[in-house]
Amino acid sequence: MVRFCKETLGLPSVSIVSNGSLITEEWFQTYGEWLDILSRVLRQLRRGHQPGIGRHAPRSHHLDKLYQISEWCARYRVAFKINTVVNTHNWQEDMADQILDLNPCRWKVFQCLLIGGENCGEDSLRHAETFDALPRLHRGRKEPSSILDVGVANAICASGFDEVMFRKRGGVYQWSKERHHGVVTPA
Repeated sequence: MVRFCKETLGLPSVSIVSNGSLITEEWFQTYGEWLDILSRVLRQLRRGHQPGIGRHAPRSHHLDKLYQISEWCARYRVAFKINTVVNTHNWQEDMADQILDLNPCRWKVFQCLLIGGENCGEDSLRHAETFDALPRLHRGRKEPSSILDVGVANAICASGFDEVMFRKRGGVYQWSKERHHGVVTPA
């Protein structure tokens, strides 16, 4: 898919968000050339079985895998981002040292929001009810539609994108790799 997006669609920047479980160095060797940004999810630093955040298998290597993916991103010149959703299981965790060690180009921290049937237990949320009030207030005011039905230009116009705010919050950064004669070489 990343190759298709870069070569066939001609997208200037191709990024993916992954939990990292299926990413290997062979994957980077095969597809890293067409990938600009890899966002890896970091839920918690604690190791082992953590059903409260969706980690049901007793995997103790998730941090090792995170560091490995960070190294592969550097080696194959893919920008490395970390996404963390704050919830009742991690809101008091100090991740600063690990984030500094991992050295992502971005660390995005999100508020856990209500998604019916997925994270709606009382003990799995931290103030999500506050954030759920706004969509509830505006429910029914805007009819959602598929980008396949309305087209890219109309979808962008309806997205509410604010370039001034985007720039103020630091949204402009290196989105794609520099290419020399169409070739990207590992670092």
